[in-house]
Amino acid sequence: MVKKRLASGEPCRKCAQAEDMLRRRGLWHRIDEVVWAQEGDPDAAGWRLAAEHGIDTAPFFVVRDAAGERVYTSALKLTKEALAQGAPAPPAQPASAGPSPDDLAAAARELEGARPEDIVAWALSRYGKTCAIAFSGAEDVVLLDIAARTGLPFSAFCLDTGRLDPETYEHIDAVRDHYGIEIDMVLPDPEPVRELVRRKGLFSFYRDGHEECCNVRKVAPLEATLSHYRAWLTGQRRDQNEATRSALPAVQADPRFSGPTGPLVKLNPLAAWTAADVWAAIHERGIPYNPLFDRGYRSIGCAPCTRPVPPGKSDRAGRWWWEHADDKECGLHVGSKPSSAKPA
Repeated sequence: MVKKRLASGEPCRKCAQAEDMLRRRGLWHRIDEVVWAQEGDPDAAGWRLAAEHGIDTAPFFVVRDAAGERVYTSALKLTKEALAQGAPAPPAQPASAGPSPDDLAAAARELEGARPEDIVAWALSRYGKTCAIAFSGAEDVVLLDIAARTGLPFSAFCLDTGRLDPETYEHIDAVRDHYGIEIDMVLPDPEPVRELVRRKGLFSFYRDGHEECCNVRKVAPLEATLSHYRAWLTGQRRDQNEATRSALPAVQADPRFSGPTGPLVKLNPLAAWTAADVWAAIHERGIPYNPLFDRGYRSIGCAPCTRPVPPGKSDRAGRWWWEHADDKECGLHVGSKPSSAKPA
């Protein structure tokens, strides 16, 4: 899909409407690449594609399959002719039952002790756009940098709970512009949010814990999003919290979420890295980072539930600080605790 980005940084109205329609029809995951035509930049990849195909409008879609190459300037026509049930589709990722336990065990052995760059390349070379990077707007930006450097296709998304700090939203836009990539902002279903706020108000987590709010604003949207992917990459590290992440593997079958055809591969390329490793990479490579880190934050989530971390405390100490150390997870990640830890 070729989309036009205005000088303001926003996609053009028709492009946004086309994407919205594809998402509502459950077809967005069939778009394997987004190429931008930047307003005012005739050398942008999107404009070059437009010139190649004699197109002077956006959005448009290039479909390549066994029948050849076709161009659509209408999203409706695309859905009827190219994305309809039974219509030809790109053969890039054939459906399968997902990896077997033996496959994952072999992958774990292969990637044990591997560099993050090798783990990311392993995932993207196998899964391409059906592998998504979960970007939180924090230090996991390193994963996007590694992925972008491979030159391989991938997807990226960010869970937008509606309660992130302004600095985080600005950082997400900065990362999008820096790498020229699409970051899908995943929003929660408004009805459960509305019902939770109606029953308990906006800050119930201070009284009865964060689990219910996180389930509504983060876990449920993540489950729906991951159902379209075969693998995902996270920025988790073992050093972030000894109580909940000390046994974090580099690759595993996701213990909570599933993909479209069964087991979902979950990869944690930064598992063996320390905070020092992450920040060395950020500074050495000139990677954009969230300015909240300069104010003492070391793990960044929703604004009401995150604060700077005192010296000597773990990175996750600034999250839900009013709760027990073993409860410093929002429910997105399970299965990373050592066997002696309190069950999830």
